[in-house]
Amino acid sequence: MAHPRSALRFPPEGAAPAAWLSQFHGALAPLATDLEPEAPGETGLNRFRAVFISDLHLGTPGCQADALLDFLKAHPSDMLYLVGDIIDGWQLRRRWYWPQAHNDVIQKLLRRARKGCRVVYVPGNHDEFARGFIGHQFGGIEVIDEATHITADGRRLWVIHGDYFDGVVQNAKWLAYLGDNLYEFTLKLNRYLNLLRGRLGLPYWSLSAYLKHKVKKALNYVLDFEQAVAHEARKRGYQGVVCGHIHRAEMRDIDGVLYCNDGDWVESRSALVEHYDGTLQLLSCNAAPRGASSTERATQQQTRQAQTTQPQTPEYSL
Repeated sequence: MAHPRSALRFPPEGAAPAAWLSQFHGALAPLATDLEPEAPGETGLNRFRAVFISDLHLGTPGCQADALLDFLKAHPSDMLYLVGDIIDGWQLRRRWYWPQAHNDVIQKLLRRARKGCRVVYVPGNHDEFARGFIGHQFGGIEVIDEATHITADGRRLWVIHGDYFDGVVQNAKWLAYLGDNLYEFTLKLNRYLNLLRGRLGLPYWSLSAYLKHKVKKALNYVLDFEQAVAHEARKRGYQGVVCGHIHRAEMRDIDGVLYCNDGDWVESRSALVEHYDGTLQLLSCNAAPRGASSTERATQQQTRQAQTTQPQTPEYSL
C-alpha cells in the first residue's frame, strides 16, 4: 500500500502535540486496516511471553526493515515493548525517506495490537515528538514514558529508552545532532561495504559496531552508560533494567542488577525475549544473501546469546 508523505508528517520543534493528534490518528487508520492475513509461522513454535525491541530508526536508509519483519513474523508474543527510537524524527525532518517496507513494519505492529498482543511504546530521543502523547493510545498501542515489566518468575524490570542517561543528548544537543550525522555517514559506508561482501558470499558485518569496540573512548562511554542505568534501577528497587539507545545488545549483571540492552535494527538486528518460564534471552537476526526470500531469511535467524540470572561480563580488546 503506497502511503502519501503527508500522512506521516512530523511537527516542527516545539509544536503542541494536541494540534495534530487527530491527524496522527488519521494517518494510522489506513495502516491498521490494510493488513496481511494471519501467517502460519506466527503461532506456536517460537512464541514468547514478551519481546523487547528498540532503535528501529524507521525513516532512515539504515533501518533493517526486511530483517525486522521476518523476525516479527517468526516470533509472536503476548507482550511487545517498543523501547524507543522507533521512528527517526531527527532524520525525517532533514530528509524524507519512507519506503514501503517501513509502512509494512507499522502495519505489523498495529496488527499485533489488534490481535490481542499488548504493545507498549516507550519513546526515545529520536522519536521525542511521541513524548507529547504520553497516556494516549494509537491503534491499540500504549504510549508511556517508562514501563515496569514483571517476568514470569517475579522479577521487576524497569523499561526505559535510556537517553536520559546520555550526557551528550541532555546537555549538548547540537553535539548529539552532529554525532547523528556522522553515524549516518558511517552506516552509508557500511551499506556499500556489505553490498560488496554479499557479492563475495561473505556474511553481514557492522563497521560502526567494530569501531565502537576498538575506540577506547567509545567503549568507556558505553560502560559509563550501562553503570549509570543499572545504578538508577537499583535505587528504584528494580531487579533489572531493559533499555536501548546505545545500539549495543548486552545482558550482564552489574552490582546485583540485571542490565539488558536489546540492541537495535540498524547494526546488531537484535531483540530481548522472555520465555514463559521467565528466562530472558538475546536473539540476533543474521543477514541472508541479497535477494533471498522471506522464508530463507527467516530460517537464518539464530540465537546470538542466552543469559539468565548469572550473565558474564564480556571481555574487550583495547
